[in-house]
Amino acid sequence: MTTAGTGHAEADGGEKGGIRTALAGLTTRGRSFLAAGVAAAICSYVLGQADLLRVGLLLTVLPLVCAAVLYRTRYRVAGSRRLSPARVPAGSEARVHLRMDNVSRLPTGLLMLQDRVPYVLGPRPRFVLDRVEAGGRREVSYRVRSDLRGRYPLGPLQLRLTDPFGMCELTRSFSTFDTLTVIPRVEPLAPVRLSGEAKGYGDGRQRSLALAGEDDVIPRGYRYGDDLRRVHWRSTARYGELMVRREEQPQRARCTVLLDTRGIAYQGAGPDAAFEWAVSGAASVLVHMLERGYSVRLLTDTGDAVPGEGGDGFAGASQESADAAGLMMDTLAVIDHSDGAGLSRAYDVLRGGNEGLLVAFLGDLDEDQAAVLGRMRQRSPGAVAFVLDSESWVREPSDVPGPLDRSEDRLRMLREAGWTALRVSRGASVDEVWRQADRERRGVVAASGGEGRG
Repeated sequence: MTTAGTGHAEADGGEKGGIRTALAGLTTRGRSFLAAGVAAAICSYVLGQADLLRVGLLLTVLPLVCAAVLYRTRYRVAGSRRLSPARVPAGSEARVHLRMDNVSRLPTGLLMLQDRVPYVLGPRPRFVLDRVEAGGRREVSYRVRSDLRGRYPLGPLQLRLTDPFGMCELTRSFSTFDTLTVIPRVEPLAPVRLSGEAKGYGDGRQRSLALAGEDDVIPRGYRYGDDLRRVHWRSTARYGELMVRREEQPQRARCTVLLDTRGIAYQGAGPDAAFEWAVSGAASVLVHMLERGYSVRLLTDTGDAVPGEGGDGFAGASQESADAAGLMMDTLAVIDHSDGAGLSRAYDVLRGGNEGLLVAFLGDLDEDQAAVLGRMRQRSPGAVAFVLDSESWVREPSDVPGPLDRSEDRLRMLREAGWTALRVSRGASVDEVWRQADRERRGVVAASGGEGRG
């Protein structure tokens, strides 16, 4: 269980302000008593009934006294909020823990605690807290859930104070709030072997020469089985133990996940839309590749790359996979459609080459964008494209299927350029199309008699 977003604030029952603040807090009961008291006083004057005047004074004074006592009651209350967890996948629940501490020397009366939450997370939670003794605490919790990814503010907390007769209520707001991040759904993917992967470190490590000169070697301790010809005597004398040259050092293989966010490439909206499937697919591949030891990055059609560490934009080998995954998940949580019409900016980022495996989630394509993707393939040793047929995502199952000539023509262009391209229809799972991509790649390799370059 993770803890995040803990904030503290204080509410003071004797907050500065005029008597108008107290009178504005009169409840319906208090206002009714006040109106009835004034009416009884007027009637007693008209009818000449002294007993009725005493009743009217009682009805009038009671809500005013309650408002004055509640307003001038001085106590201090501290509140805090804790999210568990602070980052949750779409469709999953998170629990919000609230804690109230009475830090004054006086016990409180009846308190009503209310937290502000966006409507997409559910109804606004309200809790009634009984008398809190001096130095005491109360803890309550509630659950939130959203099918829509995004960043949602929680708070600020509101504390509603009331008198024992229910004549007056005053609201005190805390100043702090927290943020709940709803990330895309991540599906576990099968550990298939796609083209363009390097051999060595599991399925994804390359090797490179460590350094060029004798003085630049990075030595390491001797291990059983090391060639004695690799002993570095200068380092051995310095450290007092046998050291060998590290002639080769591992280098993480790379994977770029391209997400097409063009608004013109997708139809429909909502949690079941084609664009949301593409975002979820990109998140699943990113997490899967990080778990396999890849150095990954997220690239959009606008040319923005996440993370942006270093000159190449990849998550460096020194960066923890969990931190890199969290950064990319936070980006995907708020990503939206772009106004762009093409993929040329993404191609400019990929022109440097040495991008490793390229996995693309694409919307509707025209002939020009298919040609740009064909040039992208030349910059990568292996490329897999999942092309979403937007019409099938907005069409009801009972409708007559539309023509597929255009989408099939675009898939053919990608395959001729060397892509492993698949058409994704409504209802397909990410793991299903992931396995299908591996099967199609193996089928192409078997038909060609073996895997060639890239």
